Amino acid sequence: MENMEKLEKIAILNDEMQAQLLEAVLTDRAIPHVLRTYHDSAYDGLFQTQKGWGIVLAAPEHREEILAVIADLERPSEFPPEE
Repeated sequence: MENMEKLEKIAILNDEMQAQLLEAVLTDRAIPHVLRTYHDSAYDGLFQTQKGWGIVLAAPEHREEILAVIADLERPSEFPPEE
């Protein structure tokens, strides 16, 4: 990935599921990014319970698109409940 030095924190991710979905969408859209988890085995995941699962890092010019993807992933499903 080029311009690794220009990456900045875009958003905090809530959980591994959100991280995996975001990874798939950003990869599909060819948006350069890095996901970094807060998990630390020495502290048995303590920081994840305090800070969230982790963060997404990317170039500033991709901020709005990434935030829009995250908002879409967090939006409730529009399908009616099954009876």
